[in-house]
Amino acid sequence: MGKMWNLWHGCRKLSEGCQNCYVYRVDARYNRDATQISKNKCFDLPVRKRKNGDYSLPSDTFFWTCFTSDFLLKEADEWRKEAWKMIRERGDCKFLFITKRIERLTVNLPQDWGEGYDNVIIAVTCENQKRADERLPVFKSLPIKHRIFVHEPLLSPLDISPYLDKTVEEVVVGGESGAEARVCDFNWVLSIRDQCLAKDIPFKFKQTGTHFLKEGRLYKIPRKQQHSQAQKAELNYKTT
Repeated sequence: MGKMWNLWHGCRKLSEGCQNCYVYRVDARYNRDATQISKNKCFDLPVRKRKNGDYSLPSDTFFWTCFTSDFLLKEADEWRKEAWKMIRERGDCKFLFITKRIERLTVNLPQDWGEGYDNVIIAVTCENQKRADERLPVFKSLPIKHRIFVHEPLLSPLDISPYLDKTVEEVVVGGESGAEARVCDFNWVLSIRDQCLAKDIPFKFKQTGTHFLKEGRLYKIPRKQQHSQAQKAELNYKTT
């Protein structure tokens, strides 16, 4: 069972991948200021209980964590202390968050973190070579049990081979969505896949993005077809 858990809302743009952020795009439709960071009503979702004392959400729930912000956002440092307590309490569930701020992982990290919590999966997103070379060495140096590389939106060719080893559980690639989306080149996707195959690392081509360049032809792909078109490429790879 999967459940979205957005503890707080709003973010601050940090790098090139943030240019057309979907959170900003959606908030603009409702005249909301996406730079205003606010705690959500569902903050305590994982530890809510029924009248009989059982957790409302069962064991093995997979929490997609903080997808309308960044879990390591500076403005949420105090709230994150409480979040770690809930994550530790629900050791029977899995929690995944994606961050551009991996260098801030050690801020307010629980004292019993050790080599990482087994129920926490951390993904670092890098949109181009500059950000990969900044973030991935830091990511690899930290005590984390489960790591994923995310290259979405993919904005340039990438050489991530120096950072690939068996501590990386998956590499996810995707293009950018929205009317102002920048181009994603199929050759960039294939290159990253080849790098993963060479190191026997699982690979997932998540979505094409809106503007997708393949074999010299630029395609404009509707949002509802971007995931399915990526699947049709049959590039996903899982280790045996």
